[in-house]
Amino acid sequence: MYFSRGRSLLKVRLKERGIKQAELARRSGISRQMISQYANNKSSMSVEVMKTISYVLGCHMEDLYQWERHNKE
Repeated sequence: MYFSRGRSLLKVRLKERGIKQAELARRSGISRQMISQYANNKSSMSVEVMKTISYVLGCHMEDLYQWERHNKE
């Protein structure tokens, strides 16, 4: 069994917490342009970026994406 990333849930997490992309950029040190790319599924977050964003948002790294479970055959 293994998991793969689905779509980004960053927009959902930001909305839940009432935080704008620009505020997340300021708090995390990640550019607003990159935050936008992550939120709009234009780019995938590295593990380091997921850890930073999850820390700022107070969630788990796994909460930033939908995850698909696959069975190895």
